[in-house]
Amino acid sequence: MGYPRSGIVMEREMRQMLRITAVFLMSFAAAALASQQVSAGEEPGHSMPTSSRPAKSTLAVGVTLDGSGRLWLARVEDQQLLVSWSEDDGKNFSNPVLVTPEPENISADGESRPKIAVARDGTVLLSWTHSLPQKYAGNIRFARSIDSGRTFSKPVTLNDDDRLTSHRFDSLAIDGDGRVVVAWLDARDRDATKERGEVFSGVSLYTAQSFDNGANFGRNRSFQAHTCECCRTALTWTKDGPIVVWRNIFDINTRDFAMANLDKGGVRRVTRDNWQIDACPHNGASIAADRWGKLHMAWFTNGSARQGLFYKNIDGNWESRPIPIGNPAAQANHAGVAVADKLVLITWREFDGQSYSAQMMYSINGGESWSEPTQVMVSAGATDYPVPLIDNKKVLIAWNTAKEGLRIFPVERITARRR
Repeated sequence: MGYPRSGIVMEREMRQMLRITAVFLMSFAAAALASQQVSAGEEPGHSMPTSSRPAKSTLAVGVTLDGSGRLWLARVEDQQLLVSWSEDDGKNFSNPVLVTPEPENISADGESRPKIAVARDGTVLLSWTHSLPQKYAGNIRFARSIDSGRTFSKPVTLNDDDRLTSHRFDSLAIDGDGRVVVAWLDARDRDATKERGEVFSGVSLYTAQSFDNGANFGRNRSFQAHTCECCRTALTWTKDGPIVVWRNIFDINTRDFAMANLDKGGVRRVTRDNWQIDACPHNGASIAADRWGKLHMAWFTNGSARQGLFYKNIDGNWESRPIPIGNPAAQANHAGVAVADKLVLITWREFDGQSYSAQMMYSINGGESWSEPTQVMVSAGATDYPVPLIDNKKVLIAWNTAKEGLRIFPVERITARRR
């Protein structure tokens, strides 16, 4: 079964809402009542020409801060991935450098975006999903620069199965000293199982690792089977190694979140919202680690135990009580988390029926108490989700919008409190 046309399309194409049919408006209303877009489970192998698909925006950007506070931007324009940097918090950017010499249909919308990270030696690392013409099919791609972003290596495909199937929703994390991990959702196990006439729920979580700053990657590793098909994965680096979070399928069709240390193995269920649904929520989690190893997580659920956007922190075997975030009536959703020492910043997006807004709240004591939610930016057009960024000297929120372009909001009051 393919995706139904539901709220996920209308959210990304707000300007078309008045022109869609009544049937699709009814689908959107139903999704809004749940405060989230939900798509039916996917089946592979149905060819769909690219020209028959609705046009997708490329508003989703990759952003990061390097060790010197320089802001890096990875964005897609005309099927090309471009990288530029700014030394004045986004007021001015360098001339963009081309990463993909051949045009690619790069996923840069909603839960998918190019990922960018900068190692301590200045190596710039990128991963992204290349969407193929066949329905849901794609490849995980990677490139790097060893001259501080002046030139980039030829892109390579990280998934090593050579199957024409779904590989997407990649995440990227580095330790800064040469180790690189990429994780993604992969349908190769599902396809192989169905070819044997057997049943396979969801897809699988796969990873690839490099120990030389992305010059070489080892073989793909199948880490977990029966994961949700199309919720973003998330990676963060801790003092004990890389941590990955994904929406898992528990029991028959309970889609809550799981977490694992990729070095130590083992799978831990970290939410018990009991969201039982035979569909894909298109709504992954965000996770960040402080220097002591404490994890900070934000996620959306529509389960029987709780509904809405939530935050919790995880310290070893201890977990805090989930606290609600934002205004559920305004579809508070798609949160991002960034952390440095005791400062934790959460951003998310809301929609009041006319305009989107970027919202934030912060904690200066490691998530024990929080500021009141604050609206920091508003846009009347289509938008990306806001992305929080923190380094040792600055706190920024990046938000790409169709109407105003890329907007960088410096959060001065948090910066002042840290001095």
